[in-house]
Amino acid sequence: MDDIVITGYGIKAPGVVDEFSFFNVLNKGICTQSILKNDNQPHSSIVAGLIEDDFLDISGVNYRRYPRSVRMAIAAAMDASEMSNLDYFKPHRVAVVMGTSAGAILEIEKYAIDGFDFKKFPIHGVSIVDTHTLSGSVAEAIGTCGTAFTVTTGCTASIDAVMIGKQLLESGSVDACIVGGTDAPLGQWTINGFKKIRVLSTETSIEKAGVPFSSEHRGFVLSEGAGVLVLERKQSAQARKQKIYGKIERVVSRNEGQKLLSSDITGRHMLEVFQETLGNTIPSYVNSQALGIELNDQIERFILKETFGSGVPITSIKGMIGHAFGAMGAMQIISSLLSMEYGFIPPTIKTSGEGFEDVPIVYETRQQAVESVCITTHGGSGNNACLLLTRT
Repeated sequence: MDDIVITGYGIKAPGVVDEFSFFNVLNKGICTQSILKNDNQPHSSIVAGLIEDDFLDISGVNYRRYPRSVRMAIAAAMDASEMSNLDYFKPHRVAVVMGTSAGAILEIEKYAIDGFDFKKFPIHGVSIVDTHTLSGSVAEAIGTCGTAFTVTTGCTASIDAVMIGKQLLESGSVDACIVGGTDAPLGQWTINGFKKIRVLSTETSIEKAGVPFSSEHRGFVLSEGAGVLVLERKQSAQARKQKIYGKIERVVSRNEGQKLLSSDITGRHMLEVFQETLGNTIPSYVNSQALGIELNDQIERFILKETFGSGVPITSIKGMIGHAFGAMGAMQIISSLLSMEYGFIPPTIKTSGEGFEDVPIVYETRQQAVESVCITTHGGSGNNACLLLTRT
């Protein structure tokens, strides 16, 4: 079976417009978060990961009626397609598999008040609530007409999209796959929802909000963004002399089968997924889900210690760009690709590791060769997904 490799990628994140700005953020350990103000509730502003661009016009095309999450995905997909020279493939042989968690929640909030007024109801109302508008719109924008799926498995969605894309390529169903995730969840429904279950950071100080691996801080920083990858078989990449950035060695994703708002507090489900993904590989480091939620961060500690003790370093990029739900796994993959290409491990910023002193956390940028990275993600719906990324 031929290897499945990455030949292009695109990213839109807080303070990040392309791979070069993302490398700068990661290498220097820059926090790109800011204050999201609520004009209707002046005393309820939060720290969040905001993107300045509205993406209403992309490459001369008007996308004003498209949800913000879709617009970000289109912009990232166009960058990924250009990097990989995707035009090489026949349009019907290119699949699109995109993941999301919050979908078009911003637009649903915006138009909800007019939902029962026929005259004010938007002409694109049906498309807004149809989550598959995401993958269909990405396919249209990049000019493909092959298989298209939209994955809605919460925060593991983009890793799950990679898994599906890998399987499509291995089966010979397609010749290339656009995979990834996008989320624009910075609306009141999402904010109130995560405040209600007490996992969203309510800190007003950027440096104290969304602190990974810390027993002295609580809650994550909500963010928006999109990450998109181009996958293809190694044989085709070599035949067309296309640069290969990394190989998808293994992906494992499973659901815990828990009740609503519940998750496995023992970490055993995640441990099995983590160890099966790694097999016999000892990665250069773990690119962690850790984001400032106590249970998640403790599970990250548990699976690392159970598997490697203190022998493998771990880091989280959430202190820099926040947590962008279904887009985050793809963003972690892209950060790991840059890490392998330029030889460094990005730092876990904001924290000094209170309560996690036995964990080999990378606090400052570490310049070293990186041969493989394990990416971990947890979903609010009970999914656990890990991906092993290696050099070819």
